[in-house]
Amino acid sequence: MFMKQSRFVYKVLTLMLVLLIAACSSVPNQAPVIERSKETVTEPVTASQSSVAKQAESRRPSYVVKRGDSLSKIALALGLNMNDLIVWNNLANPSDIKVDQVLWTGPADGSEVKVTPITGNSGIEVRNLNPINPATHKTAPKGDKRSYSEANLAELQKSDSGSSVATSTIKNDAVVVKPVEKTTPEVAPEIAWIWPTNGKVLSTFDDPKNKGIDIGGKLGQDIVAVAPGKVIYEVGAVRGYGNMLVITHANNYLSVYAHNKTNLVKKGQTVSKGQKIAEMGNSDSETVKLHFEIRQSGKPIDPLKLLPNR
Repeated sequence: MFMKQSRFVYKVLTLMLVLLIAACSSVPNQAPVIERSKETVTEPVTASQSSVAKQAESRRPSYVVKRGDSLSKIALALGLNMNDLIVWNNLANPSDIKVDQVLWTGPADGSEVKVTPITGNSGIEVRNLNPINPATHKTAPKGDKRSYSEANLAELQKSDSGSSVATSTIKNDAVVVKPVEKTTPEVAPEIAWIWPTNGKVLSTFDDPKNKGIDIGGKLGQDIVAVAPGKVIYEVGAVRGYGNMLVITHANNYLSVYAHNKTNLVKKGQTVSKGQKIAEMGNSDSETVKLHFEIRQSGKPIDPLKLLPNR
């Protein structure tokens, strides 16, 4: 009897043990998973970053507008691009600048701006025929059409003088630079100048306000190239010059023809000495005349010292 009870107890204990093991294995042994929403964390501006911004602002060059200034005159005096001044100062109307107004003359990051040196005070202001909207006006990439200024003339003359520039080609996604062979520059012969037109000299280079000479004549009278060269500038409605032509010649010379009635040649055209290039007029002038200049490396020279006696 005792043996039967012991077997019964043993079977009960065995069954309970099996049920306990099954119950433990059915309960998942893992922590609950909680899904968190993504949060955007904005890093606060540190004191060092603020200090860097202030230092860049303090290094940014500026100019205070004076009475009689215009944006083109300021750009010309500082050797800057007028379009850059418009963008740097967010000017909706380039003609609307006021006395004592502070204009930024460099980019916001305080980086150095390449300035083109200018000799003398041109006293020339360019009148934009179409207003410039800085929101839509692109400053880069820059095209070849530029407003008139002595700095742009000097740059155009330099680029047209045949200076050697290294060229590059793209091959297998790698840039291969071709070195330029150094050659001994040829010395250009002296230029045999001729008069641009017939007429009485009304004003000479000795006049402090004149960078050339003025020659009187009749409306529509022929104006010719004083030497062989290439037209690097042809434009109308330039304040103080009217319809104007600029031709580059050998030895870094260029000649300027202003107040024309009509320009007969275009930018990029090669002209020969004595070729008719314009007709005399009175554009932006009270009298019919030709305003004529000769410059070398951008510096005005008395034309009467180069033109033949007559």
